[in-house]
Amino acid sequence: MTAPFLRPAELDADALQKVHALEEQLGCPLVAYSPENSYAPLSAEQVAEVQRMERDLGVQLLAYRT
Repeated sequence: MTAPFLRPAELDADALQKVHALEEQLGCPLVAYSPENSYAPLSAEQVAEVQRMERDLGVQLLAYRT
């Protein structure tokens, strides 16, 4: 599987201050992201079925939440 999608993080005032302090120390801007997992929660049996299909078709399949 690939890495989860990233979205801008929602930081509270304390976390934002820490990021700003590190920006000052590094001398460059920083952007905070949070991982967003949009993969479908599959059972072990469902994962096995997806893997069988991948082998049969010679592709990689990703199951997403809707």
